[in-house]
Amino acid sequence: MDLVIRNARVIDGTGRPSYRADVAISADRIAGIHRPGEGPRPTARRVLDAQGLALSPGFIDMHAHSDLALLRDPAHTAKAAQGVTLEVIGQDGLSYAPVDDRTLAEVRAQITGWNGDGSDIDFTWRTVGGYLDRLDHGFAGEGIAVNAAYLVPQGSVRMLAVGWEDRPATAAELDRMKRLVAEGLEQGAVGMSSGLTYTPGMYADDAELTELCRVVAAYGGYYCPHHRSYGAGALRAYEEMIELSRAAGCALHLAHAVMNFGENEGRAPELLALLDAALAGGADISLDTYPYTPGSTTLAALLPGWAGEGGPEAVLARLRDDAVAARIRHALEVTGSDGCHGVTVDWESVEISGVAAPSLAPHVGRTIAHTARERGEEPWTTARRLLLEDRLGPTILQHVGHEENVRTIMRHPVHTGGSDGILHGAKPHPRAYGTFPHYLGHYVRELGVLSLEECVAHLTSRPAARLRLPDRGLIREGNRADLVLFDPETIAAGATFEAPRTLPTGIPYVLIAGRFVMEDGRRTDVLAGRAVRRTPVS
Repeated sequence: MDLVIRNARVIDGTGRPSYRADVAISADRIAGIHRPGEGPRPTARRVLDAQGLALSPGFIDMHAHSDLALLRDPAHTAKAAQGVTLEVIGQDGLSYAPVDDRTLAEVRAQITGWNGDGSDIDFTWRTVGGYLDRLDHGFAGEGIAVNAAYLVPQGSVRMLAVGWEDRPATAAELDRMKRLVAEGLEQGAVGMSSGLTYTPGMYADDAELTELCRVVAAYGGYYCPHHRSYGAGALRAYEEMIELSRAAGCALHLAHAVMNFGENEGRAPELLALLDAALAGGADISLDTYPYTPGSTTLAALLPGWAGEGGPEAVLARLRDDAVAARIRHALEVTGSDGCHGVTVDWESVEISGVAAPSLAPHVGRTIAHTARERGEEPWTTARRLLLEDRLGPTILQHVGHEENVRTIMRHPVHTGGSDGILHGAKPHPRAYGTFPHYLGHYVRELGVLSLEECVAHLTSRPAARLRLPDRGLIREGNRADLVLFDPETIAAGATFEAPRTLPTGIPYVLIAGRFVMEDGRRTDVLAGRAVRRTPVS
């Protein structure tokens, strides 16, 4: 054997009670699991004594925004140090494949706040397959920090086939979108994502989305929508996605399935009752959440959908026009913008977390309302100025969540973990650096919301099952040696809202494909991550 991990408390990902064992690794696979009294212990070229540590499968981040970070930072310590061995990217309907020259420029501008403008990236690809190949080769042909699976982004697909117009697709345009989704799945994507409060994806009606989901279903993938509202009408928005997926015969994974804003305080049980009824009727549904109350997005995302028609440059032109800007303000502050989930915006809850222009850095860490008071102006004036001066670049934290909803939803049997972590910006949400240790330290050890074994199952085997990856997510012979060794007594998120890039504690070892990417609590130079492609339907 190459490695034996001795005396580990094995938490195997099934949710069943942990047990003591030696786990042997050969190359990139788990070669043997030896419990006390089962005969001679396995030997290896290296033996690691794991006394006092728990051994679990690697954590799977079901909702990540590392699409460019994986190609920008070979260490990618934000995720590796958490024990994340696989991320699912291409989220919220917006990413960098498939594209052409026009739409690449547009999507780069639109999600600058998520990933930077990409000026440091050589965009050599245009297809999903080309992007996955680029991940495979990573840095100097060696690979990337952690594994990555990809969702075909429906908004990017609509950019290619329809553009930025708020109208139904023609029959020819729909056919092209279906071909693009099929090509992405054939090239290795695991499903399709949508961002139905983001332009231009939000312009698609249910009939269009259903047709695309039928394509996803034919390839054995799943649909991952950021649905039309997490605020006013949230339950109806969830119901819409369940009905749509049922009509298409497509598996459904609800992205960051939260119940936010004042309208939804204490209403998580209503969401879970809706899910339970659908599951009892045979629906294939899962969901992910992050273990925090604030959300995070771009400031531009709060604008009404009609303001985004035509693309980023058209948005900026509308913001410069006083009359049109007044209509945008009315939608935000009086009627409730669809970009803000049908809820009137509370500028006290909107905190700037990142900007593109260095001159605007003093605004980071302050709410729009706070900055407006300092400047003696209306909050909308501040927000409009930031959007224009930073060319739609600001990212925000939106303090609109409810702790009781967070705890209630994470207990559900179809729940999985997703960071929704935006790594860009001076003061990102701490979920980007802390989601997985925060689950295990705060919600398991400190609060007892979940047992340790059950929480590990939420973070490992359940997402692996959704991704149809039979050799991941469980500690068993023959499975891939993507593993985490952590101390259940000390594991904790170091990241806070004040210091969001602080690394976690209590995770000394992380292995991907049997190789140490974290050793003695430090990032090694190993690049064992690869693109994880869809398992073909048999």
